[in-house]
Amino acid sequence: MSIMRFDPFRDLDRIAEQMAGRGMRTIPMEAYRRGDQFVVHFDLPGVRPDDVQLTVEHNVVAIRAERRSPREEGDEVLIDERPQGVFSRQLFLGETLDSEKLEASYDAGVLTLRIPVAEQAKPRRIPIGAGSNEPQPVGASRGRGAG
Repeated sequence: MSIMRFDPFRDLDRIAEQMAGRGMRTIPMEAYRRGDQFVVHFDLPGVRPDDVQLTVEHNVVAIRAERRSPREEGDEVLIDERPQGVFSRQLFLGETLDSEKLEASYDAGVLTLRIPVAEQAKPRRIPIGAGSNEPQPVGASRGRGAG
């Protein structure tokens, strides 16, 4: 049984990719907020957990992964459409996220990051003083320390 297929546009893409070299590719992702945390999923099918690097520096999260071909010396390639090589992605985190408490997990080819919202960025209730025209500092209570 042989596999035959002709798609001139895919072949042109493959040739262009070969001419340009198999450089860095971007990693597809999905991000959303759930309560007090941001959740980000990165698709890394066929990548072993040991081949994923995750670094955080200041407010930049960098993901680098490598997917290798299972082919061996002497294999005859019939079709080669699966992306291989090095994949990367960077996320710039806002000041409202706590990168110190970032958690990462990897399951079934999906890298998941959970990034909590920083305490100082969470909404908080501000008490409003009554009966005085004097402005009150936030967090100060009346009746103590008078003198």
